[in-house]
This record gives sequence, C-alpha cells and structure tokens, in this order.
Amino acid sequence: MDYVYYKKNELKKIKVSDINISCPDLRNTNKAQTIADWLSTWIDENDISDTLLPTKAEFAYALGVSLGTVQNVFKILEDRGYILLKQRIGAIVKQTKGEQIIRKQTTKTDMAVETVKEYIQTSGMQLGEKFVSSRKLSRITGIPLNTVRLSVNKLVNDGILKLTEDGLVLNKVDFEVNKMVASETLVNKVKHDLKKYISENFKIGEKLPPHSILAEKFKVSIKTIHNAIKLLEKEEMVLSRRGTYGTIVINTSMNSAFEPKREMSIFASAQDTAFYHYEKIQNRIKRIISENYGIGSKLPSIREFSERLDLSPNTIRKALNNLAKEGILRFSRGRYGGTFVIDMPDVEEQTFRWLAVNPRYAQKAN
Repeated sequence: MDYVYYKKNELKKIKVSDINISCPDLRNTNKAQTIADWLSTWIDENDISDTLLPTKAEFAYALGVSLGTVQNVFKILEDRGYILLKQRIGAIVKQTKGEQIIRKQTTKTDMAVETVKEYIQTSGMQLGEKFVSSRKLSRITGIPLNTVRLSVNKLVNDGILKLTEDGLVLNKVDFEVNKMVASETLVNKVKHDLKKYISENFKIGEKLPPHSILAEKFKVSIKTIHNAIKLLEKEEMVLSRRGTYGTIVINTSMNSAFEPKREMSIFASAQDTAFYHYEKIQNRIKRIISENYGIGSKLPSIREFSERLDLSPNTIRKALNNLAKEGILRFSRGRYGGTFVIDMPDVEEQTFRWLAVNPRYAQKAN
C-alpha cells in the first residue's frame, strides 16, 4: 500500500484547452457518465500522472454543464481509479490504477454507501432482485437524491449492484457494512496506521521519530500527525513530553484498554508539565515578594523580573496574572500604575516539589 501526499503548488495544472479530443454530444445522454467516459479515454491515452485537472468551475463553463454534473464526473472517475480527490487541492490524475492511495476525510457519499449497503442487508433483498429507484431510496434513507445516485454508482463499480436492460439488480450479497465510517476522519485513519506502525516496530520505552519524519513517512501534514499522536495519548499508547524527551511508547498493544506499565507512566502529560512549570515560577516570585516587599509595595516591571529570573516576559506575565487571581497582586494603569502587593503570599518550604510526575503514578506508589 503506497500512500501519497500532494502539495498543490508542486502539481502541474492542466487547462481545459489541453484536452485534445473533442467532447461528445451531451444531448439526450447521462451527462456525467458521458463526460466521465470522455475523460477516462483521454487519461488512458496520455502520460499525465500526478497532474491537476481543471477545477469544477472551469469544466462547467467550458462544457456548458452545472457544477453538480462535474462533481458527479469527478466521483465517477475516482471510483474508476483515474483520479484522487483531495480537499483544498482538487482532482489529481493518477496514471497507475489501484496502486496509489491518498488519505481523505470521510465524505457524505462514503457514509451514504454504507447506509445503502445496510438497507440492502436489512430489507432482505435476494440476489438478482431489481433494486429500488434512487428517488425511493432517498425517501427511505433520508439521504439527498444526488448523494444517493453517487452512492449507487459506487456500488455498481464495486460489483454489488449491476446495471441490466431491466435496470439495477442486486449482484452480490457477501459484503460487509462499515458502521464506523462516520467517525473515520483523516486524523482517525492516520491514528490507526500509526498504531499499527508502533505495534510492529517499537518496544515499550522507545522514542518515536520526530513528527516531521512521521509526516513524511505517512504522507500527511505535521499537524495531522500531531493530532493523531494526541489521540494515541488518550488511548495511553504513547506519552508526549516537551523538549528532547519527545514521544515515548508506553503500550505496543492494538487494544487501547491495555494498562501501561507503571514505570513507563511516571512522566506527566505535556499539559500537566506546563502547569507545574508555571507553579514553580509563581513560587519563586512569591518568595521574592515575601523576602523583599510588603503590602502596598510596587513590584519591578515584567522586563526586570524577566532579566532577574532569566525567563521570557510572557512567562512572567502569566505567573503574575495567576498571582493576581489568587488575590496577592493588583494591577494599576496610568502614570503611577504598576503591579502592587495587596496580600502577603504563603511561601511553601518545598518550592521545587513539582516534578513532572504523573499524579496517578504517585498514587499507585503510595
């Protein structure tokens, strides 16, 4: 299985005028089917793999048809294996059918296909029985008519339905219905691939490659990898920490209910670690206040605190805001404004007690 990842600015775009065979007469025909046959022939006769077809609007204007018709054309070509449809990119021509796969978010047509397959199974239709009309199927399932027609075309291409002189008939009954298709977003699909990759190639305690390397391997964006890793964190398969620690494998089972080893659960999540970091900074500022200032005193500026503690101004600002919420500080604007102490803080002895440790591990250890 060869996944591909395309960037729009790296693809050569084809113009409608580049299609050097005349479009057939569209009168008294199924326009979408006729145009799809025309484009299929042209793609077969030309070496145009990894190029971008004209947009739906460009095709619609040049051929004198609606955008909906061109949309149906693209879906037919995708079902036949001629093109890959990718959101925010367009229709990408693939020369070798069936060998390239591009991950996409589940479409309405994908969900409609599974709904129609479920209808076939639950209605008790027999092999060779005539299929209901698209309009009736639309009323039964509540799916828009155009989406029903696209799903029926897909089922014909998959061999489940067959077009005969008498109309559509049921051609296959040994098929499965994917009831989880609605939840198969792009991130979920990548998460499943990552899960399998980790299970087959890593041991507990090993570190995953950087997100950029995984993005290149799985042919998706770095953000998609990041979001997929987040889902695997919730399933307790990996543990992400900031800095050089990276993402650590804590579970190699495909079963998300697996309980990770205690020794691999010692580190807290990145969110908890961030909280501990700011708590530690706040304790340092509290100590400075208790040792050097009194109620009503004006504190140094954020820049001065930043230089003194060797921290970024933004980190200092967040810590001071938290202390203001605790009722220790008050901010005042204007010429005589600043940050003033309105209550003396309680300074804990173990100022640096916060270690990036998973609270559940500490509870288990007791």
